[in-house]
Amino acid sequence: MEESFVFQWSVVRSLLSILQWWAFNVTVIIVNKWIFQKLDFKFPLSVSCVHFICSAIGGYVVIKVLKLKPLITVDPEDRWRRIFPMSFVFCINIVLGNVSLRYIPVSFMQTIKSFTPATTVVLQWLVWRKYFDWRIWASLIPIVGGILLTSVTELSFNMFGFCAALFGCLATSTKTILAESLLHGYKFDSINTVYYMAPFATMILALPALLLEGSGILEWLNTHPYPWSALIIIFSSGVLAFCLNFSIFYVIHSTTAVTFNVAGNLKVAVAVLISWLIFRNPISYLNSLGCAVTLVGCTFYGYVRHMLSQQPPIPGTPRTPRTPRSKMELLPLVNDKLEDKV
Repeated sequence: MEESFVFQWSVVRSLLSILQWWAFNVTVIIVNKWIFQKLDFKFPLSVSCVHFICSAIGGYVVIKVLKLKPLITVDPEDRWRRIFPMSFVFCINIVLGNVSLRYIPVSFMQTIKSFTPATTVVLQWLVWRKYFDWRIWASLIPIVGGILLTSVTELSFNMFGFCAALFGCLATSTKTILAESLLHGYKFDSINTVYYMAPFATMILALPALLLEGSGILEWLNTHPYPWSALIIIFSSGVLAFCLNFSIFYVIHSTTAVTFNVAGNLKVAVAVLISWLIFRNPISYLNSLGCAVTLVGCTFYGYVRHMLSQQPPIPGTPRTPRTPRSKMELLPLVNDKLEDKV
């Protein structure tokens, strides 16, 4: 009886963790799109900078003030030699995501971001000469096919936004590859990630945002009918972005690796559906089919990676980089879904 109760509570806790993760993730995406489209605040660098500032403050409060998370100590030399380069890629990653969201619908951006597994595998194969089982390559076919179908049939296609989303995938993949080499020996959770990287990212982005968007923001403040209400929404999106980092930490500790992968892909579907209900961007049947094929492909890719990771290696055969065997190994430097972060 007691074991049954413990099992039921474990299931309920996993469901609650996934739902709150979905809620924060979708809310951040929708609010960002609302800022760009409805508030006419077309300054993605500044929005990203606000998110970095809020995340830096939030990380400090959680770790130093409230002490809800222990601080992972990093040597001062490693902060510049390891953390700073990662923060630079992290910054580019987030900025490209917001730039793409500025120009293309949420549904299209989310589908393009699902291309990340393919770019990661290709980069690891090209740069590090890593071996991948043929089933890994086969699992990428529906992802690539779905992306192509979605791109060709996208009714609100914008080349600049498409390129930003695509290069965002490359930035995410580069971040994943760099994390393996630069952060060897450190196991960051999502809270310590923003604690160390958000201040660096703010420092990197503040000047470009000021120079490129400062005059436009002043003009927007003078012409917008309700500037202060709009600014509250903009800064609220930064607070929500930090809360998303906390929700990611919670869901990772409450679910298995397979559940996390499946929930992540279903989350994309939920974000696409809710964004369409709010913004009503035109979506054709073939476009919907392309998005569905991509998400199924991502789920299949995650399943193949997990299945291969459970198999004992054949002597003399190069081993495919495995998926995490435990929940703790899921703790990323930065979660692979750009829109999940800051």
